Amino acid sequence: MSRFFRGGDDSSSESSSDEEELYSGGEEEEKQSDVEDSSEEEEDDDEQESDEESSDDEGPAKKGANRFMVSDDESESDESDTEETHKVKSAKDKRFDELEATINSITNGQKNGDWSLISSEFDKLNRQAQKLIEGKNVPKIYIKAISELEDFMNETLAKQKVTPKKMNATQARGLNAVKQRIRKNNKDYQAQIDAFRADKDAFMESDEEEAKPAPKPAKVKFQDIALDEAQQAQEDDEGFSTVGRGGRTLQFTPESIFKHLRGILESRGRKNTDRMEQIKIMEKLFEVAVTPYQQLRVLLTLISARFDLGSGAATSMPLEHWKAAEKELALLLKVLETNKEYVVIENAEEWDDDEKPPTLGEGEKYIKVPGSIVSYVERLDDELTRSLQNIDPHTSEYIERLQDEGALYIIIFRGLLYYEMLKKDESLEILQESLNRIVARRLEHLYFKPAQVVKILEDNSWNAVGDKVDSTITPRGQSKDDAAHLINILATYLFANSEGIIRARAMLFQIYFLALHDEYYKARDMMLMSHLSEAISSFDVQTQILFNRTLVQVGLCAFRKGLVYDAQNTLQEICGSGRQKELLAQGVMIQRFHQVSPEQERLEKQRQLPFHMHINLELLECVYLTCSMLLEIPLLAQTGSSPDVKKRTISKTYRRMLEYHERQIFTGPPENTRDHVMQASKALAAGEWKKAIEYIHAIKIWELMPNTDSIKSMLAKQIQEEGLRTYLFTYAPFYDTLSVQTLSSMFELEPRKASAVVSKMISHEELSAALDQVTQTVIFRKGVELSRLQSLALTLSDKASNLIESNERTLEQRTQGSSNAFERQGGRGGRGGRGGGRGGRGGGARTGGNFPRQAGGTQFTGGALGAAVRG
Repeated sequence: MSRFFRGGDDSSSESSSDEEELYSGGEEEEKQSDVEDSSEEEEDDDEQESDEESSDDEGPAKKGANRFMVSDDESESDESDTEETHKVKSAKDKRFDELEATINSITNGQKNGDWSLISSEFDKLNRQAQKLIEGKNVPKIYIKAISELEDFMNETLAKQKVTPKKMNATQARGLNAVKQRIRKNNKDYQAQIDAFRADKDAFMESDEEEAKPAPKPAKVKFQDIALDEAQQAQEDDEGFSTVGRGGRTLQFTPESIFKHLRGILESRGRKNTDRMEQIKIMEKLFEVAVTPYQQLRVLLTLISARFDLGSGAATSMPLEHWKAAEKELALLLKVLETNKEYVVIENAEEWDDDEKPPTLGEGEKYIKVPGSIVSYVERLDDELTRSLQNIDPHTSEYIERLQDEGALYIIIFRGLLYYEMLKKDESLEILQESLNRIVARRLEHLYFKPAQVVKILEDNSWNAVGDKVDSTITPRGQSKDDAAHLINILATYLFANSEGIIRARAMLFQIYFLALHDEYYKARDMMLMSHLSEAISSFDVQTQILFNRTLVQVGLCAFRKGLVYDAQNTLQEICGSGRQKELLAQGVMIQRFHQVSPEQERLEKQRQLPFHMHINLELLECVYLTCSMLLEIPLLAQTGSSPDVKKRTISKTYRRMLEYHERQIFTGPPENTRDHVMQASKALAAGEWKKAIEYIHAIKIWELMPNTDSIKSMLAKQIQEEGLRTYLFTYAPFYDTLSVQTLSSMFELEPRKASAVVSKMISHEELSAALDQVTQTVIFRKGVELSRLQSLALTLSDKASNLIESNERTLEQRTQGSSNAFERQGGRGGRGGRGGGRGGRGGGARTGGNFPRQAGGTQFTGGALGAAVRG
């Protein structure tokens, strides 16, 4: 039986002997424990050592188990100390401690992504908070916890949408449970949550004593650690000081700035690196920086560290850090403008001496600091674009985020002025590429905006830099007043000082801006002279997207000018492919029988343009179908049942839609844009041109275009003219003569306009007739109609001539470059010439000169624009 269960006098007698055996047998363990205790005591703080010394002075140290016992002499002296250190907590204090412990558990769950733990602790947190809520007084730490938990949940859900990952079933259930409960729970405290999110520091500091119990006097610990006023100011909002390795408080002084920066740079990119802590340290370093060189070094490192927060491909930089980086970059430019002896350039050597900052030597004008302003500007711009891509464009959040573009443009403008200043001094050897890159960024923010918006951006930028500063590339007086002149200056500068992609993009920027402002002929001529259509396939994807956008904008400009044929031929490249979203980088179309890998889908989403840069696809389709209708309906009336009808198709997309519409047994009233155009086509083919005008005018998408009334009147005139041509093609075999006055009254056209349309048809050999100018009468000529066999024979002869021509071309390619090439071709010259002549005659009138085109903007010069210039 154990000695602990014995009663009476036996227990006292046996216990003493057992204790002697126990103590004698455990001397070695006591010695070892004493050694371990002594090593631990040496590592304790100064206060604990002082307490131990004071206790040793009072009496000799006890050994063994007796050292844990208090003697009668010490009991009275220690009684007061125990009363001070061990006081009974109230129920409210205990509840606050439990609430803080639960919040810490939720925070740990957020770090580990443990949603099952968060779900259980969240329920526990709400139960504990209900016991502490007194009327309207809600604990501040509870409001902070539920607000941060809701933000963390929204971030997790957003990441799941962008990059869906398989989550454990338990974690998924926990996430769904929190999602269902937290929003319902936070509705009751929405006012406090909004106040917390508006100003976190002020919310936590206000009436903090009401939420927490008043601090009670306790025994002060760590008496030997005395922080001076400077260190007290460095404490963060939670009341903690920054502690480094070994538990020592970090001291930030001007002399230790470079040492701390060196440690941060060495730890950059390593795993388990707390980037937020590094950013806080650098913010404190900037506060104690006194020299411009220290400020420059801290700002360069701080901006780079902030950009590391958005290093993920699918995640954007947090909003508060983006705005902080924008302010710090503006401050960096201000320091450089104030202290002109310091320059930040790419080809500077790294200064390794942390103890001694660099100084100006003999004959030196500048202290070079390694860095790249243009890289920071580009990264800031890219992060804004990525942020806009991840925000729903139909919310007010997108509009608020878009307002930051004004501040970004000022940064780009100031960066350009800084590089212009450096470029003036030839001793610095500034790379021309850096200047070209920042000019291209400025142009990229202007080319798609109306002239009024460009003027506002320029005025704000010039007001931000002051009246004493001027630009050499874009002088103040020229760039502020005329947006077109500013775009021309920037594009001309890049075209003269750059090459490759930047040069091509500068040309496309200017063409886009001209087409947007109804300068069609200038935009068309620049597009043809640039020859970009021949080499666009060798450029990167972003430049190809810009080329497609420019091509579409030129086509829309031609439509606004009333040039239907030019607009249709230009838009055929994009709209005829059926992949408008992908070619314009405005969405990803899911194609049947085509699987996209996750990597390809991620790349597609990265290159998508922000919503405010989109071209309305419904408007684009409406313009394309309307132009195709005005060209295809007269062509269908002209060809009739001719065997060449398939060869003379202008728009296969429109023909396919028209055939599908005609196959419908019952067609109701039009509901969308496509239905309106198809109904108008049917009415125009039947000669009901007024009904066709009504259908076209009923399309609501025209309201998105400027000068809507002028566009509708232009479309009405075009429909009247094409209705006249369709009528003549359809009913010409039934007339011998027809008065021009009758035609003008039927289609409500002026007699001069009607006679001009008829004359044009006769001159183009579309109508076999003559116009009598005296009597204003159209005299139709009755020709011999070809039989079915004769029409097929003519078609066969055309195909045979085309085959001969292709054979001759293949032979020339094979024999090209050989020594006896001329001899080989000598005997076939006559036949090749005859074949080519027949091919030209056969392909001229029947095919209409429509060559096959490729999607994406290739063979642009062979289309309507080229024909218009050659004409």
